[in-house]
Amino acid sequence: MSESLRTAFDVRPLSGALGAEVLGVRLEDITDEEFAELRRLLLRYLVLFLPEQEGWSSESRIAFGRRFGELEVHPYLPHLDGHPEIQIIDSEQDGKIPIWHTDMTYSPNPPIGSVLQIVRSPGRGGDTMWSNQYLAYESLSAPMRELLDGLTAIHAIHIPGLDSRAEHPVVRVHPETGRRALFVNRAHTSHIVQLSRNESDALLQFLTEFSTSPQFTCRYQWRPGDVAIWDNRVTQHYAVDDYEERRTGLRVVVLGDDPTGNKPRWSPYRPKPGERYAPARVNAKEPY
Repeated sequence: MSESLRTAFDVRPLSGALGAEVLGVRLEDITDEEFAELRRLLLRYLVLFLPEQEGWSSESRIAFGRRFGELEVHPYLPHLDGHPEIQIIDSEQDGKIPIWHTDMTYSPNPPIGSVLQIVRSPGRGGDTMWSNQYLAYESLSAPMRELLDGLTAIHAIHIPGLDSRAEHPVVRVHPETGRRALFVNRAHTSHIVQLSRNESDALLQFLTEFSTSPQFTCRYQWRPGDVAIWDNRVTQHYAVDDYEERRTGLRVVVLGDDPTGNKPRWSPYRPKPGERYAPARVNAKEPY
């Protein structure tokens, strides 16, 4: 399946849910017109894959990321010498943490997206999966959507050198498309503010499992030089740990998100006298 586009890209959707390969563009010298088309495609497919981008210079990589917005300097991930915006993802340096997640939702302003290039990949295995959180939300029943639209959740991380938490709507509205999407994940969502601990745990377990069901996902098999660009606002991703060889990549992360949705319809849950209430603490390392 392909599409005819005004920039003459060859666009090949990867699944019915999300994801597309884009051929016919070189990121090293991308034009303004080509970038505008890539951004439009990103809003449609949520994750784009651009194969065979060898020779992408650090300066061009940073300039490309800055077309989307301000770039993050990660608090503890290693980075290229002289280029703190370019993070090094290495399976031999805590780079193998397989869990479905949306990056840095424990921040009040999580990233809007990421650009990852795989430099070295194993002979087999080491794929990455993405999940469409628009479809996850839209596939829920109307009563469930109505409940979730009135809830907020705490997202947190507690590890040496990084202790952060933020409250976000359980259902967020994408600032560019206006569509609603689930915004909870297994790695960082601690608890739902308006529910009891037992209720919150049960609902989050259902939502995190449902939102990554196979019908909402795509899977990409990396080759050295391939680049992925994804919308962090409405996707989750999962790095499959089924390999032994080393896997490395270079990533830039675009800041600037402000998750918004409906205002809470209920007050925060208050434990009854004598009730023990200890919201879950999230201790996972930041996965990539």
